Amino acid sequence: MTRTLLGVWAHPDDETFLSSGLMLAARERGDRVVVVTATRGEHGTDDPDRWPADRLGALRSRELDEALSLLGVAEHRWLGYEDGACPLVPRRTAADRIAAIVEEVRPDTIVTFADDGVTGHADHRTVGHWARLAWRAAAPRAELLEAVLAPGFVRRFADINEAFGVFMDDPAPEVAPDLHLRLDGEHLERKMAAMRAQDSQTRRLVEGVGLPTFRRWWGEEAFVRTAPAAVGAA
Repeated sequence: MTRTLLGVWAHPDDETFLSSGLMLAARERGDRVVVVTATRGEHGTDDPDRWPADRLGALRSRELDEALSLLGVAEHRWLGYEDGACPLVPRRTAADRIAAIVEEVRPDTIVTFADDGVTGHADHRTVGHWARLAWRAAAPRAELLEAVLAPGFVRRFADINEAFGVFMDDPAPEVAPDLHLRLDGEHLERKMAAMRAQDSQTRRLVEGVGLPTFRRWWGEEAFVRTAPAAVGAA
C-alpha cells in the first residue's frame, strides 16, 4: 500500500540536512513524498552585496530542485514567506495554508522541526509550530515525526558546531529518538550529493572540515514520533 510522507520546512536545505535518509527510504518503498518550504532562504548569506535577496533566492530555488531530484522527490510547494520573518506571520494564517496542503496531500506521516527548531533558528521553531497546528487541525490520524539531533551530536561535533555557528542559542537537551537513521552506502552518498547540490550553503562547510568529516557530521538523522493515538488538543 502506497503511503505519503509530507515534509514541512523553513528554508531550502532544511529537508536535506535533516530528512534525506527518511525521504530516500520512503521513495525506495514506492511511497509518495511531498516537501513544503516556507521561504527561499534569500537572506542566507554573509555577503549580501554579492548575493542580494532576489539573486540568492533564485539560486537556492534551483539548488533545491536539484537536491530533491537527487533524492527522487518530484513534488514541492513554496509558501513564499520572507526568509527570517516567519515569526512575524500570523500563526493561524500560515497554519491554515499548510492545513490546506495537508488536506490535499492526505499524508500518512508529517515530518518537521521539533520545538527547538534543531538549531534554535526562529524560522525553524515557527515553521515547526505551524506544522503541528496544521497536523492537529487537518490530519490528526497521521503520524508526526519531529527532527531532533542524533544522539551525541552536540558532544561529538562540539568544535565544528561552534566554529560554523550551527546553534543560534544553547543546544536543547538531548532526547532519545524514536527513529534513528545511520546512513551508509548509497543512501549516504545520495544525501551527500543532495547536500552538495545546495552549494551556496554547504561549500564552506565541506571545504572547512573536509568531506570525510562532513559525512560523519551529517550522516545520521533522528526523529521523535507522536503516534495518531496520542493526539491531544491544540
